[in-house]
Amino acid sequence: MNFTRRALGATALAAILVTPAFAQDKGTIGIAMPTKSSARWISDGNSMVQQFEAAGYATDLQYAEDDIPNQLAQIENMITKGVDALVIAAIDGTTLTNVLANAAALDIPVVAYDRLIRDSGDVSYYATFDNFKVGVQQATNLVNGLEERFGDAETWNVELFGGSPDDNNAYFFYNGGMSVLQPLIDSGKVNVVSGQMGMDTVGTLRWDGSVAQSRMDNLLSANYTEQDIHGVLSPYDGLSIGIISSLRGVGYGSGDKAMPIVTGQDAEVPSVKAILRGDQYSTIFKDTRNLAGVTVGMVDALLQGGEPEINDTSTYDNGVKVVPSYLLEPQPVTAANWDEVLIGSGYYTRDQIE
Repeated sequence: MNFTRRALGATALAAILVTPAFAQDKGTIGIAMPTKSSARWISDGNSMVQQFEAAGYATDLQYAEDDIPNQLAQIENMITKGVDALVIAAIDGTTLTNVLANAAALDIPVVAYDRLIRDSGDVSYYATFDNFKVGVQQATNLVNGLEERFGDAETWNVELFGGSPDDNNAYFFYNGGMSVLQPLIDSGKVNVVSGQMGMDTVGTLRWDGSVAQSRMDNLLSANYTEQDIHGVLSPYDGLSIGIISSLRGVGYGSGDKAMPIVTGQDAEVPSVKAILRGDQYSTIFKDTRNLAGVTVGMVDALLQGGEPEINDTSTYDNGVKVVPSYLLEPQPVTAANWDEVLIGSGYYTRDQIE
């Protein structure tokens, strides 16, 4: 790294005068996270701080609360303060081109964290999960649940939800899911009664559960007064909880009105509890400790003159370049394996769930 980018002002002079223990510090990493409204991002941030500090780095962790100008200001501030690298989980992956150009001008490498940063050639690497596979797993869980609960139905009535259209991952989740569902739609086994398909129609801005609940209310009142819905493809637990609230509001899950199969992602505590109650059928576990570990390894290699470990050089074209990536494996979770996967791995304690 070119450390001549830092002016020898008051801040630099202070750095020279610090104690030997601090002088051995390997640098400061700026970590920009989207929001604390989702438990998973809190876990991501905590895991990275712990692992970066264990590796000898100081950290500057900031949450932008899903406010794009706030995240831009936070990143600009990190650059101004002279961080040595940036790890960014973007709120909107298309809005960072200018700020990343400023980082590149100062030789600050950028790792995109679990959300691809688009339209910029200044993204060094990308650490994420296999997001197309997440969608495949979600739709496979949906079909498995439909077979278990409604196997005798000639046609399964299903509705589709997508993630936030400004999050590149949402398209991978949706396309992965549709790779499983489209053949069943074409054969007539799955019927999207509303006809609402495609991310431009089913996307849920900012992954907002209240928006998903409102849309589910509208779908039910417009399409399901004389027939039942059997399943909902939901890409995220926060949406799933809103969807379930809507379904319960019209009587599903009580009496002889069976709860539809509802999928999810991120294994958030409310959804794991919903799985145990039978309200939600499945979620996808993405161990953020492992993702943080991969990210720390990437940044450490970049700053120490090494080559970051990657396993994908073709999937993630951000519109300017194919970003070299490391993809981790997601893991489906249902009532059958939640204990082994979530408790057995130490991700949660039993007291958090039961």
